[in-house]
Amino acid sequence: MSARVVLLAGPSGTGKSHLAELVGLPVVRLDDFYRDGDDEAMPRSPLGIVDWDDPRSWDAGRAVDALETLCTTGSADLPTYDISVDATVGHHLVTTGGQPLVVAEGIFADQIVGELEQRGLLAAAICVRHHRIVTFLRRFQRDLREHRKPPFTLLRRGLLLLEDDPRVVRRCVDAGCEPLHPKAARRRIADLLAAASTH
Repeated sequence: MSARVVLLAGPSGTGKSHLAELVGLPVVRLDDFYRDGDDEAMPRSPLGIVDWDDPRSWDAGRAVDALETLCTTGSADLPTYDISVDATVGHHLVTTGGQPLVVAEGIFADQIVGELEQRGLLAAAICVRHHRIVTFLRRFQRDLREHRKPPFTLLRRGLLLLEDDPRVVRRCVDAGCEPLHPKAARRRIADLLAAASTH
């Protein structure tokens, strides 16, 4: 096996993507494994729109298979998803570049902790967390900046997620994720990389 996976889970807006960029390792955006919005099985939120915060909107099996391909072969062709149109809009190649670790981040990362562990692919599972008001503000600013949906929809969704954030953190911890603030998570990944590089 050429690499193992560091999972970054946690509520939307806690800085998982930013942290993944900072550590300098290959990154898999697990949100790219959302199902297309025209899939009849897609769950709906109380707002009447696709519920991207429901695990049923996401293809866990496809994500795990892609991570296994990446870790064992050193490269994988991954989907590119655009949440503004609720659809896969292309593909991109990710390679390990010889690194012993890859980072996979997304709000459903906790859903695949057990499967990655069973396949011998898991290096660590981390739940990135902030105070939920900080998370709410970061998430709203990001979603506005990326034009994910109309502002009023984003605000209504953000308020629902504000209520839900503690439950998401509990779900991640119950799945085996270690709850850490971003700075502590970055130190944890640096320690894992140092240990992996000596073997």
